[in-house]
Amino acid sequence: MATEVTVPMVGKIINVLVKVGDKVSEDDQIATLEAMKMEMPIVSPVSGVVKEIKVAAGQEVEADAVLAVIE
Repeated sequence: MATEVTVPMVGKIINVLVKVGDKVSEDDQIATLEAMKMEMPIVSPVSGVVKEIKVAAGQEVEADAVLAVIE
């Protein structure tokens, strides 16, 4: 079952630390979001393999935007 990783609030993606095919564990950092002049780590809610990356560094995102899909 695929799990979508979402961002909690409006902001800008500073970096994406994984690529498609990478294995991640629960709570591994996937990306960094800048919001309200703070940097916030975005972590994986599950262990699995990254199947899709839907954002890029420098991209502005809305709250609940899908960052990645992990299977």
